[in-house]
Amino acid sequence: MPTPAARPAATAMSSRRRNYRPRRSLRTILLIWFLLLSLVPLMFVTGYSLVKYEEAIDSELVQRLQANSREVATTISEYERYLATRRDRLRNDPKLQFHLSVGSAVAVRQMTSGILANSFVSEISVFDRDYQRISVLSQADLQVGREAINPEPQLALHEAFTQKLGQQHQIVVASVGPQNSLDLISIVRIDGKNGSPVGAVEEVINLGGAFLENLKKRLGLEILVFDSRGDLVAASHPDLLLFPKDYFHGNVQALASGGQSLFDLALRGEPLGFMLTKIQWGDSNFSIGLGASKRKAKAVLRNINLAFFTVIGAVGLLLILTAFVTSRIVLRPLNDLVEALRSMELEDGPIEIPVTTETEIGVLTESFNEMSHRIHLARQELKTKIEELEAANREIRDTQARLVHTAKMASLGQLVAGVAHELNNPIGFVYSNMATLRDYSQRLVHLIELAEKNPKALESEKAKADYEFVQADLPKLIASCEDGARRMKEIVVKLRNFSRLDEAKLKKVNLRDGLESTLALLHGELKNRIEVEAEYAEVPEVTCYASQINQVFMNILSNGAQAIEGEGKIRIQLDQPDAQHVRVRISDSGRGMDRETLERIFDPFFTTKDVGQGTGLGLSISYGIIKKHGGEIQVTSSPGQGSEFTILLPIESALPAGS
Repeated sequence: MPTPAARPAATAMSSRRRNYRPRRSLRTILLIWFLLLSLVPLMFVTGYSLVKYEEAIDSELVQRLQANSREVATTISEYERYLATRRDRLRNDPKLQFHLSVGSAVAVRQMTSGILANSFVSEISVFDRDYQRISVLSQADLQVGREAINPEPQLALHEAFTQKLGQQHQIVVASVGPQNSLDLISIVRIDGKNGSPVGAVEEVINLGGAFLENLKKRLGLEILVFDSRGDLVAASHPDLLLFPKDYFHGNVQALASGGQSLFDLALRGEPLGFMLTKIQWGDSNFSIGLGASKRKAKAVLRNINLAFFTVIGAVGLLLILTAFVTSRIVLRPLNDLVEALRSMELEDGPIEIPVTTETEIGVLTESFNEMSHRIHLARQELKTKIEELEAANREIRDTQARLVHTAKMASLGQLVAGVAHELNNPIGFVYSNMATLRDYSQRLVHLIELAEKNPKALESEKAKADYEFVQADLPKLIASCEDGARRMKEIVVKLRNFSRLDEAKLKKVNLRDGLESTLALLHGELKNRIEVEAEYAEVPEVTCYASQINQVFMNILSNGAQAIEGEGKIRIQLDQPDAQHVRVRISDSGRGMDRETLERIFDPFFTTKDVGQGTGLGLSISYGIIKKHGGEIQVTSSPGQGSEFTILLPIESALPAGS
């Protein structure tokens, strides 16, 4: 039973249940796995069985159509053998040879009825020695008692056939007949006793409506007849003739290339499966398509599909019900645990869940309650530690800010000392010249006043005032003062260019100007002791904060000068290693550094100088400035061999304005 203290927590948890839901439902996962493990194998077996059953139906249909195709091919072969026998008999008929050799067309027409009677031949035509038709008779004419007639106008045998008959005794060919039919034609040349041609006989078996109807009744199939080009020429059902003649070209071509000769076709809602058979008839060929109904097979297949899907639906419904029941028993306590875990971030105190079962879930609930108490205590301790760390962090930041300020002031003091030293010389001789200028000006003023009051005494007074010397020395003295003032102005301009107080923003800068300004400010420290070699290549301007980059140059050049004991050399190289960067290399001939010093050279507060001579922040600040600009700074050095700093800056910096 839940304790009284647990009831408020349970009530609050039930109200929070409306607002917090897991991203994925375990109920859904269980249901999906139930369905996958149960329905997928069943569906696979069902699908496999249906495919195999349909393949069996198609196989049975193919076997049936193959047997019927062989039967049709056998019938056509029998026709061919039958016509071959008749060709031999006609060639050896002396009576026919005689009448054709003497040109007796009447006698030939009288014989035609006897030749056609009691045969499978649909029509017979007789030609004379010039291959002009002199007699024609069909089975329809014979049935109504008509005699063979002399056609008007007379038709000649096709020139292609006459040429072949000149080379061989017989022609066997298939041709499109009248009224949607195919004619199986047999032509035999009749020779006289001397071996010369005296005429020809053409016999035709027509594969038309009557033939197809009889074949359809006997086989119970629909029939299509195609000529050698694949055009539909005859069919057992009138609706099949409504298709365009070239509709079946693809199937006939597939048959000709040895491919699949099976295809489906619907005829007034009746599904039919057709198979094509290629038949050779003498010098030509044609194709016959046999189609069997698939209605019964489709009906059986639909019933099987319905049964299978019914079973699958029933199993699926049962699994869904099972999943819901399972979730009510198992998942609800788990949901309570999940919601309690989610609400721990919002509650200040520990959270307790009522234990409602003695199963493993109950043990899990008790463990959660204990964990909630421990987490609450840990949070309180962590909060105290965080407050202590924040106070220590504030103190460290304040100390760091003071140290950075000290380093800046030290650099500024060094810079001011150098500038003061540089200004001292021009200021000194300008100041010393001022006393002489004052004396010269007083003499000249006295001479001017004397010239106004007593011009006669002017010459003697000019000699006393050494006028000629003053006149010659005064321009030199003024020029000397101007040189001193100009030198002071140059120093101030260099200082302004170095600090760039008027350009404290991101813009394109010529690095050569920054290097020159820095060298000018360090002139007092470098002159008479250190030789500076500068090699400036033509490079594009760099987008940067000029004052910050100048500060980097000042730190490196100042350190290099301090590393040289006595006389030495500093070399500066400016070039462009690739299309995206500009490179500055500054090397000195100082005492160099060992490996341990190199590894710590950019660490804050690290310095090799004596106490009170450096803060160890100059190179650390320089490293931060170059990294902020998206560049690289590297140093190589060895003891006694000097040091070289390499700065690589991007031409187009990605720095935001005001960084």
